Amino acid sequence: MTSTNPTDSDDLLTRIAGALERLAPAETALVDWLAGPAYVWDRSGSRAVAALAAPPLDLLRGIDAQKETVVANIARHAAGHAAHDMLLWGSRGMGKSALLRSGVVAAQGAGPIALVQVAPEALDGLTRLFGVLAGVPRPFLVYIDDLGFEDGDSTGPRQLRSWLEGGVEARPANVRLAVTANRRAIVNRHLSEQDDPINPRDAVDDRLALADRFGLSIGFHACSQEDYLAIIHGYAAAYRLACDDADALEWAKRRGARSGRVAWQYVTELAGRAGRQL
Repeated sequence: MTSTNPTDSDDLLTRIAGALERLAPAETALVDWLAGPAYVWDRSGSRAVAALAAPPLDLLRGIDAQKETVVANIARHAAGHAAHDMLLWGSRGMGKSALLRSGVVAAQGAGPIALVQVAPEALDGLTRLFGVLAGVPRPFLVYIDDLGFEDGDSTGPRQLRSWLEGGVEARPANVRLAVTANRRAIVNRHLSEQDDPINPRDAVDDRLALADRFGLSIGFHACSQEDYLAIIHGYAAAYRLACDDADALEWAKRRGARSGRVAWQYVTELAGRAGRQL
């Protein structure tokens, strides 16, 4: 007759409980969703961010029309009014993420809004996050940065459509989604072998028309030389740094791009040359 060692059974149960806790972390319930200005949601659960780092709106230049639209929409949501989910798409380094952070900071005067950034590897837990936030009396902007789907991924686009359009997994009324992406379509503009050959129109709709599900789809384009210099002049004036246009243009030329990000990198260089901190 085989005997069971109680110690071995206890050890097995402990390991099983530990595995379950890692799949659905208990720490999420300990987060005070009313206290912080921002939060991060990843595979380990959620955590509060003590201060939301964002540039002043006045320093975000070359994107005036986009800024007006995004800031107004976030302010409406913060005040408890009707507001849109947003897709911010286009050129890298043109301030999509910075604008969302700055918009939330600016809107906190209109209402107790908080930003929740979702890590890319935690997208499959977004429905669980919605369930948590639904019970919190506060507006949230859930932010997914640099979203894209791999070829052959039909589940991700369908989930996103479900979150935006309704159904049992839809985001709650106190939550709006903000997504940044490098292109408007989010997924490639072609049909793969895994698409349904019987009804290809449904496959196209599921995989390509996601931009139409957002109330606001806002494009960000590579900045002109004039806009690039205006961004640098704005930062230089704010931080009391001397700048030279020819040197700034040479900086962009060496990096092969003109963008808000490249402009900020140049301003960081100016501060370093002057022995200053930003």
